[in-house]
Amino acid sequence: MTQTTPLRTDSEPAVEMLRVATAGSVDDGKSTLIGRLLYDSKAIFEDQLASVEDTSRRRGNAHTDLSLLTDGLRAEREQGITIDVAYRYFATPRRKFVIADTPGHIQYTRNMVTGASTADVAMVLVDARKGLLEQSRRHAFLASLLGIPHLVVCVNKMDLVGYDRAVFEAIRTEFAEFAARLDVPDLTFIPVSALNGDNIVTRGTNMPWYEGSSLMHHLEEVHVASDRNLVDVRFPVQYVLRPRDGEHRDYRGYAGTVAAGVLRPGDEVVVLPSGFTTRIAGIDGPDGPVAAAFPPMSVAVRLTDDLDVSRGDMICRPDNRPRTGQDLRAMVCWLAADADLRPGATYALKHTTRTVRARVGEVRYRLDVNTGHRDTECGALALNDIGRVTLRTTAPLFHDTYRRNRATGSFILVDEATNNTVGAGMLLDDAP
Repeated sequence: MTQTTPLRTDSEPAVEMLRVATAGSVDDGKSTLIGRLLYDSKAIFEDQLASVEDTSRRRGNAHTDLSLLTDGLRAEREQGITIDVAYRYFATPRRKFVIADTPGHIQYTRNMVTGASTADVAMVLVDARKGLLEQSRRHAFLASLLGIPHLVVCVNKMDLVGYDRAVFEAIRTEFAEFAARLDVPDLTFIPVSALNGDNIVTRGTNMPWYEGSSLMHHLEEVHVASDRNLVDVRFPVQYVLRPRDGEHRDYRGYAGTVAAGVLRPGDEVVVLPSGFTTRIAGIDGPDGPVAAAFPPMSVAVRLTDDLDVSRGDMICRPDNRPRTGQDLRAMVCWLAADADLRPGATYALKHTTRTVRARVGEVRYRLDVNTGHRDTECGALALNDIGRVTLRTTAPLFHDTYRRNRATGSFILVDEATNNTVGAGMLLDDAP
């Protein structure tokens, strides 16, 4: 009998996943760059490539239009722009990738916010011929606002400026001066040509003056493990596991996704809102018991004491608890086109696994994402607006600031009449 080799042994590290969001001005080549990444890394099927080549020939293109691999909507292909957020998945031996191709138009700001909200890396494309535009600044500002820790600026279409180093250096200097006013911990610049593949997967020979790595090599090597909060234990309970029959009829586990920190059997924990303390009896993963649980693992936690724990409760450390309160300050991106966010309006607020009702107190200001100006006279937020608001919830939330923890510091607002998601929020701190 022939023995097959397992895909991964316990001694082999798990392949890490990287979430990447692309942004940039219209026609900067975002979709083409992603298509080039997929093509050069051999991550597309033959029938997909054949379809793209056929469409390119029918359009009379002299080359294969790789942007068609991501611009899937008919309206996008007709206009040559990106409207929806297109997600593409591929893997290399080192990493798995989820790439969100977000739109560049200002009227699709809400699409970029939702597409980039979970990203580890933001790629901002700049056309080498046009230099740094208003949209490039806006997308860098949004990436900073969303707390994306790694920003990669790809100066694209270097082939159209003769691979001139001076052009690249001028854009890098101007962008670095602008980014100095933002909260960007890691900033990288890479000159590329998405059309010809220069510095996308391989270095190429057209820019010998560039001494950095290719885009793919950078994405494979960028260190994101330290971006996760492993200090503050946060485990929102999603579901209570109680088998009704069989040998596990006495099993009681609390299932959920670890939002922050590290959980281990024997650790002392407290359950909110009850405030009862206990210890972890064991942690079960999809394949059985685990020695430790950390973000973003989905596990079931067993406790030594039989406590009243239900969906929406939070398990954390007794001496390291999240903020608890009903008065909230937040930056909100408004997603609804048919109604504005106004003081006095009431919505359902979904935060981790907890849902409460929330009333809008006031709209402090609307933020101009192009200039950073704060409009304190706006009084309301319309579609695609981002502004600072105060909220009052019907029950306390166990939360952190968004800068400290993106999982416990974010929420969505839902229209209770239509069940549509109308707002995405980032918690700042407690109101006085």
